[in-house]
Amino acid sequence: MLINKVSDQIKKSKFISRDLSWLRFNYRVLDQARDTNKSIFDRLKFLAITASNLDEFFMIRVGSLYNYIDYGKERTDYSGLRELPFRKKLLDYSHRFVNDQYLTYNNELKPLFEKSGFDVLLVDELTEIEQKKVDTYFKNTIFPLLTPMVYDNYHGFPLLMNQLLTFGVVTRTEEEQKAQDRLTFVQIPQNLARFYEISRKDKLVFVPIEEIIRWKIKKLFRNVEIVSVNLFRITRNGDFTLEESDDIDADFVQEIKAKLKTRKKGRVVRLEVERNPSAFMMNILKERWIIDNANVFTINTLIDFKGIWQIINHRQFKDRCFKQPSSIMPQSMPSDSIDLFQYLKEHDVLLHHPYNSMEPVVHLLERAPYVLGIKQTIYRLADQSRVTAALLKAAENGKHVSVLFEVKARFDEERNLKEGDRLEKAGCFVIYGISKYKTHTKMLMIIRKEGEKVTRYVHIGSGNYNEQTARLYSDVSLLTTDEVYAHDVSEFFNVITGHSRPNEYKSLMTSPVKLRQQLIELIRNEARNAKKGLKSGIVIKINSLEDKEVMEEFYKASKAGVPIKLIVRGICCLRPGREDLSENIFVKSIVGEYLEHSRIYYFHNSGNPNVYSGSADIMVRSFDRRIEALFLLLNEDLRREAITILHYNLLDNSNSYIMREDGTYVKKRPAPGEEVIDIHKVFYTRNIYENTDIELV
Repeated sequence: MLINKVSDQIKKSKFISRDLSWLRFNYRVLDQARDTNKSIFDRLKFLAITASNLDEFFMIRVGSLYNYIDYGKERTDYSGLRELPFRKKLLDYSHRFVNDQYLTYNNELKPLFEKSGFDVLLVDELTEIEQKKVDTYFKNTIFPLLTPMVYDNYHGFPLLMNQLLTFGVVTRTEEEQKAQDRLTFVQIPQNLARFYEISRKDKLVFVPIEEIIRWKIKKLFRNVEIVSVNLFRITRNGDFTLEESDDIDADFVQEIKAKLKTRKKGRVVRLEVERNPSAFMMNILKERWIIDNANVFTINTLIDFKGIWQIINHRQFKDRCFKQPSSIMPQSMPSDSIDLFQYLKEHDVLLHHPYNSMEPVVHLLERAPYVLGIKQTIYRLADQSRVTAALLKAAENGKHVSVLFEVKARFDEERNLKEGDRLEKAGCFVIYGISKYKTHTKMLMIIRKEGEKVTRYVHIGSGNYNEQTARLYSDVSLLTTDEVYAHDVSEFFNVITGHSRPNEYKSLMTSPVKLRQQLIELIRNEARNAKKGLKSGIVIKINSLEDKEVMEEFYKASKAGVPIKLIVRGICCLRPGREDLSENIFVKSIVGEYLEHSRIYYFHNSGNPNVYSGSADIMVRSFDRRIEALFLLLNEDLRREAITILHYNLLDNSNSYIMREDGTYVKKRPAPGEEVIDIHKVFYTRNIYENTDIELV
């Protein structure tokens, strides 16, 4: 009865739970691991991504829920459920997902390993010579790093680290004529490789590090009886709402550093444990961490699929998994252009990554001999970043370099602090975020003296200044010297680095000031046109849709007769196709070879389309707690290019999932005789910049 009541409540709500929607997105990623048309390495890659996604989900989203539960605060989800009923629903769904993850690995992927040139084996499956090698590795490398930590009447409960594999070893000794059980923890150091690698003539063998330790566990427990050896892994609450910090009088950088340390002590929200664990151990852990069976996930194979990256990235297989970066340039921009600065003085360029290389952006930073100054926002960087190297070189050459490093970029905080410190020491002017706002916008301005004239070269985009992810994420960015953009971006930098309140921008919409209201006005304009009998329409491609105010406007526009097509990769809290609410709204998600990360907003505007791109999704945090920017495409040719990108996203029938009114998704398949359109291939081969007018609505 209670289950039916909960289901009815969820169905009645006109919005869909953000967290349940996210779990459905991770299912779409898991679908890629099940795709038999992909190589085993691609499939393993997507399985590893689902594991990484789920770790972050538990740390942040489940962690956030527990902030309400633990501190007695009320919370009502979009589904209409309060904290405890929603916790049950969320964890039940998570159990189902984890079960499907492991069925995929055990039944669909592992049987393919041997014929693919590798295998994952236990120690007792090795030859005698191989076991001797493993024994030597244990003695010389593993054993010295292991530290048993006993918990009993004389020893306090140790601090167990977040997301590290841990053995809980139950031992027994005879004390005062009765058996006494003790629990000892052995954490596997994170600096050890996940697998020990063995080369055979016909294949590579990967031996899980935990199985080597299990094989030799008696070396740590001499002269005592081992009752059970249990492998487990915990996930702690990592949600400290850094975006919402209002302690603006404190030293902001020190505040972030202090909060990073607390991640080690956050409450446990998930316990992954192998089958048939010791009841003695489980009782202790559940009581200690105030968790129940809903938080416990029983695993019947490898714990933590993120370790599979060691196999995927192995030098012997890497070329089979990752495409080489494209050097394709937009048709309007010859790839052999010698003087990019001169070219940009005469042409605007819209880059579509990864189909267009990120090289022109890095090129501008690395080859600016007459540069006067550089201003840039940075959210995430690549390892060994060429962007950082270029900024350092410019500063060392006496150029003015201003960088806003966002130290609240989740899980990249420490790296950004380190990189910011390097730039400061080189003489750059570095700002570490802006009080309670997270700077998520992506902007770059190069000020260059050319004879008697000063030209401002501007780059604005939807993606990070990260050369590595630019090969794997789809993003859109603009390169221009247009004075309208240059003026707006210059004003914007004055706002975020100083104390300025500019007049209206001509080409930008920004948050946290007006972005939500400006988008709402664009939606309302389409609704007004529809009511007048004029043609109208909205097509938007984003990562997430969650803001209730904007969704309410979509519903109103739908009722007014506006056709609305939404391409939402991940979270979508709007219900499409509900009678008398959203009958004119269509939603699809694209999940495939590349992570769809670009944002493009199209409003028909009576045949004179307004088309925007930039960093912002339709989320509460994007409007209220982040510094974001969307830029209007002023150039007609570039506007046509963006419209064409949207057009093929709508046509795609290979990576697309159609969202139903109940929040579930159905994989789109080409109809008999229908052309197969895979945008992750089309954009490499098709001339998407063709001079053709496309009607999106």
